[in-house]
Amino acid sequence: MPKYLRPILLSIAILMVVMPATAFAMSSTKFYEQNGEVYDDWSICRTNSVGDDGFFQASEAEFCPIILGESLGENVDKAYQLGQQFAQDYPDFNQRAEKIFAFARDKVRYTPDKDQFGYKEFAQNADELAIFIDDEGIGYGDCEDYAILLAAMYKGAGLRSAIVLPPEHAATLVYLPEYNRANQFLSIDGESGWIWAEATGSNNPLGWMPEKFIGAELMVYEVKDEAVTKMEPTGKSPTVITPSGGSPGINISPFFGVLAMMWLLSLFRFRRRR
Repeated sequence: MPKYLRPILLSIAILMVVMPATAFAMSSTKFYEQNGEVYDDWSICRTNSVGDDGFFQASEAEFCPIILGESLGENVDKAYQLGQQFAQDYPDFNQRAEKIFAFARDKVRYTPDKDQFGYKEFAQNADELAIFIDDEGIGYGDCEDYAILLAAMYKGAGLRSAIVLPPEHAATLVYLPEYNRANQFLSIDGESGWIWAEATGSNNPLGWMPEKFIGAELMVYEVKDEAVTKMEPTGKSPTVITPSGGSPGINISPFFGVLAMMWLLSLFRFRRRR
């Protein structure tokens, strides 16, 4: 092996050792499994939206997106802070709402939960997705992940927001009564001025409500800036959650790949000398 290659390969090996084996793995200490469902350390079920412990506490008549309480009130973190930054940068409410919407639309790639987590349903809280975007430059999620992120960022930006559930879907509403680019204004408790924020499509503009949902039966919940209290369970074994980019089963460190490359190069040198 040429002498100049040795320090280069050694440097690469050191860098890869200090890097995680999979850059996409979520913290394994935040989740546990019970009866086939995954719960977090707020005891909120991430793999089911219904019932008292579901991430939306949904029933046939109503719902409450309790997972947002992990990113609001005393639990504010990255998503809320991003909204605050947009408020500082864009004093005009309409422009601020557009910029936040474009951030979620452009920084999150639509990915089904089954493809990303291996579960038919798996909701991320707003901070998990926002931190992932900050670390990796882009995030991955489906409709409820977009909706949760947008709702938390809008609250941080000083705008009123709501989660809306059409049949088999989730989206966000933001209160902008003077926004003139919306194709539909909605009312909550008789108060008009709410517009649709559907960030799952790469070309969707703020205020565009899909025609299939106009006139459909909708459940709506205006977001309150309230926190949920952590209720970390005792005696529960942590469950590893590996989003898209990680691989299930055995994770091989990149360091061993470098060792293999160095071994092959030395073998090639040995054969040449023979």
